[in-house]
Amino acid sequence: MKIGLVDVDNHKKLNKCFPNLVLMKLSAWHKSIGDQVEWHDPFSFYDTVYLSKVFSFTPDYTEPILANNVVKGGSGYNIHLEGDREIYDTSCDRPLPDYIEHIMPDYSLYGITDTAYGFMSRGCPRGCSFCHVKAKEGLRSRKVADLSEFWNGQKHIQLLDPNTLACPDWKDILTQLADSKAIVEFNQGVDIRLMTERKAEMITRIKTSSIHFAYDRYQDKAMIEPLFRQFREVSGWKRSRVTVMVLCNYDTSLEQDLDRVMFLRSLDFNPFIMLYNKQSIPRGHILYKLARWCNMPLLFWKYETFQEYIEHEKETH
Repeated sequence: MKIGLVDVDNHKKLNKCFPNLVLMKLSAWHKSIGDQVEWHDPFSFYDTVYLSKVFSFTPDYTEPILANNVVKGGSGYNIHLEGDREIYDTSCDRPLPDYIEHIMPDYSLYGITDTAYGFMSRGCPRGCSFCHVKAKEGLRSRKVADLSEFWNGQKHIQLLDPNTLACPDWKDILTQLADSKAIVEFNQGVDIRLMTERKAEMITRIKTSSIHFAYDRYQDKAMIEPLFRQFREVSGWKRSRVTVMVLCNYDTSLEQDLDRVMFLRSLDFNPFIMLYNKQSIPRGHILYKLARWCNMPLLFWKYETFQEYIEHEKETH
């Protein structure tokens, strides 16, 4: 059979994008049974064309599709807005069958040679209302794969787990990552609220250029800030290795956003502003300025306060 693939989020820049894991697995399986697999060409006819979309804000694919069967899937097709909230529609889910879910991805699809992508655990107990993992994967974190399922010696590993430290098998997962000697990126961040001294020590055994945490909920301040201090003390890592994502435009005031940012600055950690429902924020809003200051480390460490940065902006415009 002739199979066509469409990475809806990135179909115009496939050589520069974050790869679509589902499409790489579909490609691997179809090739394993002798099918011809290629990126969709609107002038060709296919037995089946798969379209995968991760982001809800990505426009759908509009090129003509000539095929006996067209299959669409991915979070981007399952999310819709209710007011200003994004709702994940589980009725639209199209999970991969196990024999495809657990196949080694076809990294050649994107010309990838030195990086592995995959999940070792799924699910998260947090159930945050701004996150779709609860609807997609459930409130229980569980191990779903060993590293060898998607890594075969590549120099880099992109771990896509939503909450590794919540998994009962966290020690096994961290040990496998450390033993790989590969450079690991925890793509979805690490839950600092579940950090212990032992977990921090094991994380420092993993070869990683940097690590990402999240400080989403201001109401967690009393619990979360001592854990950040503990990790700083155990690891000794500073701004060159630690970035903390700060969720704004959800349920916090600007003062609360700045309080979190300045706390992270006191630990010598890099804050990174994540704007919830960014499309709803008016152009020129103060949060865009906050994001520009924090998300460009050269600016953030040059100007000690947000007010100092704002004054600089007024002088240069």
